[in-house]
Amino acid sequence: MQQETWKHGYVIANKVKLHYVTEGEGPLMLMLHGFPEFWYSWRYQIPEFAKYFQVVAVDLRGYNDSDKPKEQSAYVMDEFIKDVEGVIRGLGHEKCVLVGHDWGGAIAWYFAYTYPQMLEKLIVLNIPHPAKFSQGMRTPQQLLKSFYIFLFQLPWLPEFLIEFSDYQLLENAFQGMAVDKSAFTAADINAYKHAAAKPGALTAMLNYYRNIFQQNLFNSSWGILEVPTLMIWGENDSALGKELSYGTEAYVRDFRIRYISNCSHWVQQEKPELVNQYMREFLGL
Repeated sequence: MQQETWKHGYVIANKVKLHYVTEGEGPLMLMLHGFPEFWYSWRYQIPEFAKYFQVVAVDLRGYNDSDKPKEQSAYVMDEFIKDVEGVIRGLGHEKCVLVGHDWGGAIAWYFAYTYPQMLEKLIVLNIPHPAKFSQGMRTPQQLLKSFYIFLFQLPWLPEFLIEFSDYQLLENAFQGMAVDKSAFTAADINAYKHAAAKPGALTAMLNYYRNIFQQNLFNSSWGILEVPTLMIWGENDSALGKELSYGTEAYVRDFRIRYISNCSHWVQQEKPELVNQYMREFLGL
């Protein structure tokens, strides 16, 4: 799915060249994808919100057509936060509406705490507040769901398993987790496989996980976030339990949550109309 009106571009942010797709004019809406995706996961949101914003869906560092630093140490939260700041400023904006899913959502949370003055509003999809995720990682049920995080700590084996049999694991991740299997066409799956197969991409993508435990991400103390925040949660997420969303209002002054039933972790791709509707309502559009 590629719209004629989408433009591809690059921006230098935090000394890395990041690729993005953009449509529309006006204030900035910046979209951050998750693992194992790339900008394409926002294909249903870009045209919808280009009526009101300059929508920019970026490839995170290490993904698809963005730079892929070789050092594992390049894939830490401090760098991701600087990347986002660099993208906003590099595109000529001071503020944005920040939208993030999965890893992109985690980066969005940390960015919101670091640079609240740069955000008009925050929208996170199927990713808990870091404090709630930290609590969840101390429970047996979430540890079981997060087994892949521990598998991804290993060298070379995760790359081998994902590449095996034409990236079958990626297909299993999308179609296997989706409630509505028709949400992902063969062309969608091939787009994700093609992006992951780019030289250096797969190791870069996994390095996000390989640095998780060295960064103290689970031991931070969290104040009250002043940025108005919407959380959208597909209730049938097999990687992240719905209970991780409970109690988020203790950390965010202006917080709204919308649950979507019969929907997996891939919420904005599986139920794009509802996601777009909830985003529009939150933004007053």
